Amino acid sequence: MSVDPAGLFSQFCRASRAASNLEDLVVKCPPALESEAERLQALSDYGLHGDRPLPSLDSVVQIAAKVFGMPVAAVNLVGDDHVFFAASTGFEGQRVDMRRDVSFCAHAIAKNEVMVVPDATRDARFYDNPLVTGFSGVRFYAGVPLYSPGGLPLGALCVLDSVPHFDFSDDDRARLSDLAQMACDRLELRRLEHSTERAKRPFDDGARASPTAVVWFDESLRVMAWNKAAAAIFGYMPADGPGRMVLSFLADDHRDAVAQLVANAAVAGTADGLVVPEGLEGLRKDGSEFPLGVALFCWIDQGKLTFHAHLQDLSDRHAQSAELRRLATTDLLTALVNRATLYRRMEEAVTEAAGAALLIIDIDGFKEVNDTLGPAVGDAVLREAARRLVESASSLSTVARTGGDEFAVLIPAAPSHAESMAVARRIVDSLADPITVNGQDIHITVCCGLATAPQDAHEALELFSNADLALFKAKSFGRSQVYAYVADLRMEAAARRLYSIELHRAVSEGEFVLFYQPQVKLSDGSLRGAEALIRWQHPQRGLLSPAAFLPALETGPLAAMVGFWVLDEACAQAALWRRNGATPFRMGVNLFGAQFRANDMVREVAATLQRHGLPPDALELEITENIVLDEDDLVLGVLQKLRDMGVSIAFDDFGTGYASLSLLKKYPLSRLKIDRSFVQNAPDSERDRAVVRAILDMARGFGLETVAEGIETEAQRDYLKSVACEEGQGYLFSRPVSACEFSEAFGLQSAPSVARLA
Repeated sequence: MSVDPAGLFSQFCRASRAASNLEDLVVKCPPALESEAERLQALSDYGLHGDRPLPSLDSVVQIAAKVFGMPVAAVNLVGDDHVFFAASTGFEGQRVDMRRDVSFCAHAIAKNEVMVVPDATRDARFYDNPLVTGFSGVRFYAGVPLYSPGGLPLGALCVLDSVPHFDFSDDDRARLSDLAQMACDRLELRRLEHSTERAKRPFDDGARASPTAVVWFDESLRVMAWNKAAAAIFGYMPADGPGRMVLSFLADDHRDAVAQLVANAAVAGTADGLVVPEGLEGLRKDGSEFPLGVALFCWIDQGKLTFHAHLQDLSDRHAQSAELRRLATTDLLTALVNRATLYRRMEEAVTEAAGAALLIIDIDGFKEVNDTLGPAVGDAVLREAARRLVESASSLSTVARTGGDEFAVLIPAAPSHAESMAVARRIVDSLADPITVNGQDIHITVCCGLATAPQDAHEALELFSNADLALFKAKSFGRSQVYAYVADLRMEAAARRLYSIELHRAVSEGEFVLFYQPQVKLSDGSLRGAEALIRWQHPQRGLLSPAAFLPALETGPLAAMVGFWVLDEACAQAALWRRNGATPFRMGVNLFGAQFRANDMVREVAATLQRHGLPPDALELEITENIVLDEDDLVLGVLQKLRDMGVSIAFDDFGTGYASLSLLKKYPLSRLKIDRSFVQNAPDSERDRAVVRAILDMARGFGLETVAEGIETEAQRDYLKSVACEEGQGYLFSRPVSACEFSEAFGLQSAPSVARLA
């Protein structure tokens, strides 16, 4: 009789609802998936159950608990009516209700995203769930589905806490998804291993029902008979077998082991309990060897012991297994090892006394290459980058592609810090040479983060995480940078996470304020406008500059909200100053990339200008190269509409990036802001003067205005005047100050904050 797992599960839920006498349990019971039967079949391929966890997942749940500061983390696999732990931490000594109808993870597998429950007591699905009301006391849950290679959800990686959390950010969701991918990689290895275990039993029911090669022989190992299938395996005719010695069909190295096996069976009178040696090699008539599967049986026939062996040519199976392992361990595009293989080798390397060094390499601005030249060219660039990495690394190193445009190099027997840095620099330099694709030279640069074990880490995931933090730091300095991990990076990451939590309070309590730095006409010193700059009036740490919190803010979920508040506050202040003598007056506002993805950017700007009675030319929106490259097509369309409206568009930090020249042709800019790094030494450095002159010439050629940032001395101002730079800002004129101080300095009327950010 066939069984429908999905139907059984539906019956189970109905029974649970009846037993609990809760009318609303219908919406709480996790849904049976349409693919439930296929999902359960896929789950069985892993050979896991409640009494057979997967130790390789222990480090994943431990790092998940550590990264998110949660007391409990688990990999739950969802069966037909129960869930079970493949790995867990924090449940020790607890009795946990593992029924599927109360499982959070059974809900999570129905979603193709991270499922977050900030407070289970406030969630209609879970407020009276036994895991919430009972001993476990679950209040917070975040879980992400784990998928089979065929895309079927097997279970979920989750973190839990007995207190609610409303600060689980998009960045946290991404980290949990990354850890889920690690878990999937290790589950896939388990599936392959289980497949291999099953393959060791060559004669299951399916094999017995198919044409099988069989040889009959006596205890002297002489062939009595064989069938056509057996003869074909060895390349003989059926008549060639009888009378030959069985051992003649085996490779020399395996004959003694088989002879001993048959002798033991003859003594025992049975083959039961005897194990056929693994890795047997058959010998064909033409002298070629091949992997041979053997199942041995014997019985007494007319007082004589008779053997028969079921044989199987395993060549195809071995080839398929090898191909499966290759697919599971190799990146198909570059032929480098993949992330799962890298982790295994890292785990081996960190246990060695000699340690290891790990380099993580990321291509700068690769999205622009892909978007501009097409994915085929992008793939060619990645393949060439992989080739150069292998060429630059030592023969003992493992070079891997870990995803997208990111690579890693694992150096065993870690060299000294100086030698590791030299390898990193050699890799960065090797990728700076042009890559030729279809006759076209393509220039790329890379950044590299470096960490070593045991100095920086004692566990593979920690080593990878530390190298990744070093890469993040390297990229903050610009292109072609190398940075080695130091303990302060972990503290900075913790600070970013802390700030990410506190930013929610800052928004609700209105702790953000705006400061303004004047922009003046260099020819006569007259006020032309101001740049609005955000500050955080922290209740414990005092007034914080953007450097302390902007990285956490601009990559978090509050970026768009705060960005539009800055726009509204700055426009309100500009309108007041224009009504009180500052006419004309232009307000510069920096944009976050998130603002282009949230709401309708053009409509928001238009509504803000109308609300405060400002003409479009009174507003200048500042963008950076990172915003442009991250959201290229979307940003271009929005900026063109804003420029058509009459709003000015300024390109900030011009000259520090590598895509700046192409952006001048493509984007509807009105002004270039010359970066302070070129202004500071311009009076004394011919190179910096040459850069400034080149930027001014380009600006004039494109019909753009210019403003120089970071002017601190009269010599800098005088030089910029001499080369006809129109405007400037910097400490020579004023530091960023509050609206009140700005008004007093320039004889304007200030206004209280026009809106509380909430």
